Amino acid sequence: MKLISKPLFGLFAVVVGAATIFCAFHFTCWAKDNQPRFNLSSTPINRDARSGTSYAPIVKKVAPSVVNIYSTRFIKERLRRNPMMDNPIFRQFFGDQIPDDGGRERTRKEQGLGSGVIVSPDGYILTANHVVAEADEIKVAIPGSKTEYTAKVIGKDQPTDVAVLKIEAPNLPAITLADSDQLEVGDVVLAIGNPFGVGQTVTMGIVSGLGRSGLAGFNQYQDFIQTDAAINPGNSGGALVDVEGRLVGINTAIISPSGGNNGIGFAVPINMARNILERFVSGGKIARGYLGIMPQDIDAGLAKQFNLPGQNGALVGDVVDDTPAAKAGLKAGDVILAINGKEIEDAHGLQLTISQLLPGSTATLKIVRNGVNKNISVILGELPGSVVANDQNSSDTDSSMTDALDGVTVADLDDNLRSQLRAPAGLKGAFVSDVATDSNSADAGLLRNDVIVEINRQPVTNTDDAIRLCKAAKGEQILVKIWRRVGDFAGTRYLSVDNAKRPK
Repeated sequence: MKLISKPLFGLFAVVVGAATIFCAFHFTCWAKDNQPRFNLSSTPINRDARSGTSYAPIVKKVAPSVVNIYSTRFIKERLRRNPMMDNPIFRQFFGDQIPDDGGRERTRKEQGLGSGVIVSPDGYILTANHVVAEADEIKVAIPGSKTEYTAKVIGKDQPTDVAVLKIEAPNLPAITLADSDQLEVGDVVLAIGNPFGVGQTVTMGIVSGLGRSGLAGFNQYQDFIQTDAAINPGNSGGALVDVEGRLVGINTAIISPSGGNNGIGFAVPINMARNILERFVSGGKIARGYLGIMPQDIDAGLAKQFNLPGQNGALVGDVVDDTPAAKAGLKAGDVILAINGKEIEDAHGLQLTISQLLPGSTATLKIVRNGVNKNISVILGELPGSVVANDQNSSDTDSSMTDALDGVTVADLDDNLRSQLRAPAGLKGAFVSDVATDSNSADAGLLRNDVIVEINRQPVTNTDDAIRLCKAAKGEQILVKIWRRVGDFAGTRYLSVDNAKRPK
């Protein structure tokens, strides 16, 4: 089990046999009293209008708002010892004259390229989190301008893959924001960004799907716009606009076995991205609403058992004690149909809707209980830190192994991590802070933020146990029992991990 403690400067994952590529091309938060000034247009497009022969007027209108983002990460590394110093023949002739850099430290620069969108005249920019996630320095270049600006990171939200930057410049060409809830499958959209560093590029397609979720390897809160407009590395953080030139999404990822465009691209809806920006600017952090239930989807059998007209809604499997749901009287067996008038399609939709409401706000839940419709008011709590920061576990508790579960990073499960995961006080195990995407463990379904509680039916209480049991593991397969939280649901499951070494 080789445990790595440094994440890669770039994100890759595997989804149904194809690479999910977060399209940044790779070769702290603070508060403000006043919200940014947005250009808003919430009306739907005119779908009865005939298509014109050119989108050039729209591109001219939008292009100045889409910027290039250059990120730089400074990596300190220790140089290896010159192998000539260990050769007695060379030492006989040259003595100590051979330069030996062993042990000397140097700094290496790693650079990335992405895109961003100016959303307010006073310099707020939306981009994808993975474009700037580990950057030490961020520069922004506005098309048609020879000026490069140093950007300040206002906030980074990994669960939605949205980041907010700010540059100090007046009267910037801010794009108009649409209401992404008005989109329909079949609407024409344009993707604008800087793929592969070739320069600002525009591609056209349609909205291929809405509300895409449940895709492994993506960020936690998924409500993607799917499009066949060509999106490639370097497009991440760029604009997805409608035929009126209004911003409907922030381009974030593609599914592709080759790394290039395959016609399956995804964008974060602008309504979600704008919600993240406003929370960062007004409060300096992302505080998400918390209900305190374990929801599940409704299949045909459950719909029949609960006498429901259809499969829409989220079934309450359990209610956690002393939570907002429990205090409001929500019960196991209730079916949540809507929140504040917004219909709920499934358990993920429930989680997404609650996450975008503010702690302390009142949510009105439309539910079905024993065949009777009723409304329940809930004062939402604040969701504890549900995602561990990238540098949260880069401490001395990380360990290294060379046997089974190669490519997994673990750390001891302390009280702080238990709080962030909302894990039971008595839970013991080894916290998984990273999983290499090309590892057997990833293939078996092991995920970051899982807690390993058993290896080959032997209890794991800390990283030392994990190291010992991995070194002792024999046979072709390793049985790993994990504890996992998915939204408001948590529980244990088993994984069978291939114990064969992969060729390097």
